[in-house]
Amino acid sequence: MFKKVLIANRGEIALRIVRALRELGVASVQVYSEIDADTLAVREADESVRIGPAAAAQSYLNIPAIIAAASSRGAEAIHPGYGFLAESADFARMVADNDMMWVGPSPESIALMGNKSQARQTMQRVGVPTLPGSDGAVGGLDDAVSFADTVGYPVLIKASAGGGGRGMRAAANPGELEQALSSASAEALAAFADGTVYLEKLIQRPRHIEFQVLADSHGNAVQLFERDCSVQRRHQKLVEEAPSPALDPVLRARMGEAALAAVRAVDYVNAGTVEFLLDDDGNFYFMEMNTRVQVEHPVTEQVTLIDIIKEQLRVAAGEPLSFLERLPAQPVGHAIELRINAEDPAHNFWPSPGTIHRLRLPGGPGVRVDSHVYAGYTVPPHYDSLIAKLIVWGQDRTEALARARRALDEFEIEGIKTTIDFHRRLLRDAVFIAGEARTDFLERKL
Repeated sequence: MFKKVLIANRGEIALRIVRALRELGVASVQVYSEIDADTLAVREADESVRIGPAAAAQSYLNIPAIIAAASSRGAEAIHPGYGFLAESADFARMVADNDMMWVGPSPESIALMGNKSQARQTMQRVGVPTLPGSDGAVGGLDDAVSFADTVGYPVLIKASAGGGGRGMRAAANPGELEQALSSASAEALAAFADGTVYLEKLIQRPRHIEFQVLADSHGNAVQLFERDCSVQRRHQKLVEEAPSPALDPVLRARMGEAALAAVRAVDYVNAGTVEFLLDDDGNFYFMEMNTRVQVEHPVTEQVTLIDIIKEQLRVAAGEPLSFLERLPAQPVGHAIELRINAEDPAHNFWPSPGTIHRLRLPGGPGVRVDSHVYAGYTVPPHYDSLIAKLIVWGQDRTEALARARRALDEFEIEGIKTTIDFHRRLLRDAVFIAGEARTDFLERKL
């Protein structure tokens, strides 16, 4: 195991990694922007290094500054968390070029799966189900029209280098296709410096199901079951649960095998997530692979009793997966994660930065809160609005829902607007309670 690891991230995931390192007896180095000097991750880390001003481009996305910080403090590895540079093949290569270990998959795996069009073609070669789609990136409007005429509308335009819903547009008819194509390409270019897009047949009202995978350099690869991420707003997940209400053991096994086929296809090592769309007939289709740990990893931890962050670190240090003899055959109980954001749901989820004057966190059996905020903390306007994750576990989904409602009623944040009340309403919605939410669930509600 390493002696010292630098954390190239911020917020609750940085604190999560600091705590995992401490339990492993590994020293932590936390980088921070000038506005993040008082965060809990900085306070709790063994060492900290300021790497730039508040703007992410000059701090958390500043690769030379992060590499310099790691080298100056003698870090043997860098954990990128999620977001920011977590899926940057260039960053991963620079870490290796500077004689440090990257806590994540190889740069080659990141690059291959980061290009959604290439990833789709790779999955087709190994028999993982994919949606009917264009043969690589579309060359222009004529190609897009030809594809749409062949498979039928609606179609989905997706950025080849995309993620998080950026560079994605739907077209329900020929009249919408030209504008959607232009808009998706422009957004992709702005977000990823790559304006190429490809097309897929659009499934109406699918479920979004993702499988957690872990693989080591000793030939061991496992899938840790699924998470249902169907409750989304503008392709951003708001609620995740494990297991999915839609899967039985047979379908779980089929999708899990497909996820492992994806892992083997790209010689994947470390943690990742294989994401699928599931229709009402039980047909599933590969959507993408996220080559990093996910925001929603705690729900998998709750139903498997496996610490995914520690496993990432062990794998990066060259150790085998530690839990192979105790991996459960099926998820144990039921877990739900609710993302608590500094946003105002009453005003189109507008960001709500500011100072938290009072904070009361829920507790009790089966309740976990991953958060970096405290009373007196000022939520900055420069970064993602996620301020906490409420994770609950129950013996079954009914108990988990009851526990989540109780925990939300205990959760109090004063001084800024948050999504706590939104989640309270959501967990009392008949469709959600019945486990019938699809990806358009919130669009129909809002």
